[in-house]
Amino acid sequence: MKKNRHRKHGFLLLVVYLVLMTYFLFFAEELGRNPGTRAEYSYNLTLFKEIRRFLVYRDVLGWRAVILNVFGNMVVFVPFGFILPEVWDQLNHWYTITFMGFLFSLFVETTQLVSRVGCFDVDDLLLNTVGALVGYCLFVMAKGVWNQYCGTDR
Repeated sequence: MKKNRHRKHGFLLLVVYLVLMTYFLFFAEELGRNPGTRAEYSYNLTLFKEIRRFLVYRDVLGWRAVILNVFGNMVVFVPFGFILPEVWDQLNHWYTITFMGFLFSLFVETTQLVSRVGCFDVDDLLLNTVGALVGYCLFVMAKGVWNQYCGTDR
């Protein structure tokens, strides 16, 4: 009974997360998302190129830009890795969550490329995937704490 309720709450959280993520990645004008304003496709296929650029030019770009780009790309995928194993038992291994995080990130990056909103960036693929894995690790730790102090498996 409790497990079913947790799963329903997790599914609701997942839907809210995906709606918010869609808004911020594709429609939030305050983040420079203006569909249809970019004439050319924008992409980076060189691993660590953008991460390196943000770190090297941090004084010019500002720390806010560095934190938003490098850490923001990881943080935005942490809920994905945290919520998914609660909703679907089959996705309860680090490698499946990492792979699903990669696939979802690839979908997001490809959609950004095709819609010309944002930029397809392999660095973002890496950072998003790491974020999903971090989320899964946090899920495992939270589940362990829950089981230790509540004495039940969710």
